[in-house]
Amino acid sequence: MENDLKNLYCENLFTRTRFLTRTISVGSTNFGGNAPIRVQSMTTTDTMDTEASVEESIRMIDAGCELVRLTAPSKKDAENLRNIRSSLHQKGYTTPLVADIHFTPNAAEIAATIVEKVRVNPGNYADKKRFEEITYTDATYADELSRIEQKFTPLVLLCKENGTAMRIGTNHGSLSDRILSRYGDTPEGMVESAMEFLRICRKHNYHQLVLSMKASNTLVMVQAYRLLVATMRSSGMDYPLHLGVTEAGDGEDGRIKSAVGIGALLEDGLGDTIRVSLTEDPEKEMPVAQKLIEKYTIDNSIFDLGFIKNEINYDPFSHERSKTTSVGIIGGSNTPVVFADLSEHSNIKPSHLFGFGYSYSVPLDKWNISDSAADIVYIGSQKLNFQTPGTLKVLSDYKVWKELYSETPGHFPLVSKSQLSNLSVEDILFIEHDAENFDVEYLKKHPLAVIILISKHSNTSQLFRNMRLIFTKNGVFNPVILSSTVLNKDPERFQLWTSSDLGASLIDGFGDGIWLKGNQPSQLINSTSFGILQATRLRISKTEYISCPSCGRTLFDLQETTAKIRAKTEHLKGLKVGIMGCIVNGPGEMADADYGYVGTRPGKIHLYKEKVVVRKNVDEQEAVDALIDLIKENGDWVEPNA
Repeated sequence: MENDLKNLYCENLFTRTRFLTRTISVGSTNFGGNAPIRVQSMTTTDTMDTEASVEESIRMIDAGCELVRLTAPSKKDAENLRNIRSSLHQKGYTTPLVADIHFTPNAAEIAATIVEKVRVNPGNYADKKRFEEITYTDATYADELSRIEQKFTPLVLLCKENGTAMRIGTNHGSLSDRILSRYGDTPEGMVESAMEFLRICRKHNYHQLVLSMKASNTLVMVQAYRLLVATMRSSGMDYPLHLGVTEAGDGEDGRIKSAVGIGALLEDGLGDTIRVSLTEDPEKEMPVAQKLIEKYTIDNSIFDLGFIKNEINYDPFSHERSKTTSVGIIGGSNTPVVFADLSEHSNIKPSHLFGFGYSYSVPLDKWNISDSAADIVYIGSQKLNFQTPGTLKVLSDYKVWKELYSETPGHFPLVSKSQLSNLSVEDILFIEHDAENFDVEYLKKHPLAVIILISKHSNTSQLFRNMRLIFTKNGVFNPVILSSTVLNKDPERFQLWTSSDLGASLIDGFGDGIWLKGNQPSQLINSTSFGILQATRLRISKTEYISCPSCGRTLFDLQETTAKIRAKTEHLKGLKVGIMGCIVNGPGEMADADYGYVGTRPGKIHLYKEKVVVRKNVDEQEAVDALIDLIKENGDWVEPNA
């Protein structure tokens, strides 16, 4: 099935064309169709606290939030949405509200008569997750679907009667045991979970729907949305999409991870509304989302690829790295490399490498190398007056290399096409290739040439995708470095735009390294480079935190707790720690985490080792230290600076 769908997930794989979904109304705001991409977020307050919920909603709306979501874990919470909505209207705020529902169909049915939209999670609306593997026959599975239809239909009819919109929001971390038993923990399972509910809606001629496929793993998230769109298009469906990387985290990591996942989909014209889920105050999410959307709305330079058959020869619903030749530390099965650029410095000093992960101790005459140290430094036409660390390769312009470094191990030339004749086929070299240049035959004569793929145009994802197909068609297996240049002076835009530039290619397995360029400090460029590779699961250089953005269900201060856990564990390279405010998505969304910290009731925390609860109801004051003890007991602890 997936092979038949692989070319359907995108309206045009080689031109940034928006998938024209149907227009739905959420209150007085349109979503989908030709409406702008909408920005939304979720409150962190207790929904029963009317004043606090109203005040936070206003801060969010003033920051640009076009849809405010509030949790409704009980009938009382759902009823109180009426007071919140009324108070907002009295203050002149008519932004539509969404009730977020998990486990409680009766709360959803109440909310459907009060607010403009209801979000349901098909993984737990009619099912309770027990992490049990059950074998179903076709008959018993059909019985389960009938049970779900009976439970879900009353909400569908209520929404239809009241003109209430609905989001069918699948979460990777809360797929039902039934779905997991038949489809596994896969994008296909996520899509089928939503489609079961969608079919019930369509049976009752109810179409005021938005769909989402959220995950904390960007690869799973992107693949699931793609498969959903392909599945819809194959059946003539066109429902709007809500995009988001759930539990993205905070700070730089949360921004990069969100931009990689959301940006990869926006590049292909998918998405009608987005939420950047950060473990920060919700009003801080809006400027980030707006800057990300801005990349696709500003006047920009698009290179027209002309008529190209809308087909790819790889699977967009799974990840497999494109086959390339291994040239030294680049290509083949090597970990993707990161470039540093010092070509603009007229007098390069050891201190200039500090931002790229290298610090030199004069008294010890020794280099200290961080886990986020760049692999290759480009010096252009400059010269080095010091010995670089042995792990760092040096790239210089051909003339400088020929004059000074041709006999020096670890030094390589960056050449132009006209200079290739000066080098033998046995020379390792680097060459820039414009993604707009389709002539690649010359590269086959230089199997040890590393391609730096560049473009001056803004549709980088489409141009790189096209070059991947051209390389494959012509039998070019040289390693490929993906380059992105963002000259915007705002550091946040730089991180968001470079992440979205390269996200789709890396998620699809194309690229043996990245080279980011821009007028930003070297430390920011370097941390962004490693952040992109970490977000695409291609190179792990630090601890990963899967932390939710908080909501009314959250049972502890997420920002404060995340900061405490980060302070004690950020040196544990490669460890994945889940920090979840409540039980809704906790055990599931952090399914691939090594350890989990999950709120279960006020003041009490469950600690997990992978998917298994190993300590229950730990006092919150002791829980962070207990988490560290758990990591130590399982042999995953190392002392800082060890």
